[in-house]
Formats: sequence, structure tokens, C-alpha cells
Amino acid sequence: MGRDTPEFRTTARSLVENHVGRVSEDAIRSAVSRDGSFVSVTVTVTATSQQQLDAIYRDISDHTDVLMAL
Repeated sequence: MGRDTPEFRTTARSLVENHVGRVSEDAIRSAVSRDGSFVSVTVTVTATSQQQLDAIYRDISDHTDVLMAL
């Protein structure tokens, strides 16, 4: 979750793609907050290992534009 900007959506996608390769458009969902300030981005992938999941989570949660990662 982060501020609703085009840059954030691109960043969220790139952070995941760094670990899994190209992600198709239909694997990405987003939902804007009621007031339009924030967006949650969900990227659905098939992980190959727990280490891969941990690395994705670490990179996402460490990024300064990411306000919350689940």
C-alpha cells in the first residue's frame, strides 16, 4: 500500500518482477482508498521457494514509497 501515484504502481510491479520476471496485467489488481489518496496493489505470482517470498517481502517492505506490506 502506498500513495496513489502512477509511479507507485510501477514501483510495486517492478519490485515483484525483480524476483519473478515479467508479470502479466491480469495478475495485478489495485484498489484505491475511499478518499483517493492511497492504493493497494496486489500482484499474484507462483513462488518457487520460501526464500523467494522472503526476498520479495523484504524488498517491498524496505522501499520508502511502500507504506504497508502484507
